[in-house]
Amino acid sequence: MSRTPLRQDSQSASQSRHIISPATISRVLLIAANPLDQDSLTPSQPNRVLNAPVLLRLWHLGSLDAPTVAVTWSLAFAWAARVQLPAWVPILLALGTWAVYIGDRLLDARTALACGEHHRLRERHHFHWRNRNLFIASATLAACAAAAIIFVLMPVGARERNAVLALAALAYFAAVHSRRRSPAWLRFFLSKEFLVGTIFTAGCALPTFSRLPASHLNILLRGSFFTYILFFAFLAWLNCYAIEHWESAKSSRVFAVAIFLSCIGFVLSAALYRIDIRSAALLGTGAIAALLLAFLDTLRGRMTVLSLRASADLVLLTPLLLIPLAMRIP
Repeated sequence: MSRTPLRQDSQSASQSRHIISPATISRVLLIAANPLDQDSLTPSQPNRVLNAPVLLRLWHLGSLDAPTVAVTWSLAFAWAARVQLPAWVPILLALGTWAVYIGDRLLDARTALACGEHHRLRERHHFHWRNRNLFIASATLAACAAAAIIFVLMPVGARERNAVLALAALAYFAAVHSRRRSPAWLRFFLSKEFLVGTIFTAGCALPTFSRLPASHLNILLRGSFFTYILFFAFLAWLNCYAIEHWESAKSSRVFAVAIFLSCIGFVLSAALYRIDIRSAALLGTGAIAALLLAFLDTLRGRMTVLSLRASADLVLLTPLLLIPLAMRIP
């Protein structure tokens, strides 16, 4: 009796063992457990060895990064302008920013899934969509709390000024989440990066701007207030621009733009040092943030996309470096 069929069966079994490897089985189970998590489906890259700590990842995935940056920037702007903000202002800013960012990420996920464009989704979108019931409830509570603060504590005049910002935020949602293509000459101004940078910085600056006393008119004339507000708007744009190109693996000029913006920040800081030390210090922290974004760009091949995204927001907290200086300067 010939043993050839037995050899063939043995070879087939051996091949089957190679095809159905443990890694393949675990990959299939991962797909079944997380059907929307496309980032987990991409092959692991050996050169991406740096990952963010768990708390930093949750800080980003839970949309807590934007409220933290918003509160930090608003308090820094107020300190630089020598304005005392009421305690409810940063609370309102944190609640409103959190609700808006949750809504934005859920809308991004819903639109991409409805169009079958799963490649547009990132880990934060998957995380929000899988936990959408919790996030919708949290955003609703945050929005209700923010509305209560507005109608109970905010002066009527401030409501009118903030209504303009609210309309700008609505225009942002309409422009970004609309399926219509904008004219070519408007695409930059209606891009998500430009709109987020402008509206976010304006929201952080408005509480201070509306409370500037007449004695600060000379500061406005010197332009120091508008100088650092404009610089931080560019910094917010650079943050969004870098994240977009890192996540889409596009070739970009993030490093060059970040170095250029950092140099501008340091030059402006030096120019304002003898005129207004607070504005100079704030611009210095902004320049450091731009420099750190350039450093992150050099690590883009060694860090996971999630780590880059979370770190890009973390470096925007450099105005916290002003705390020791604020304790020394009356």
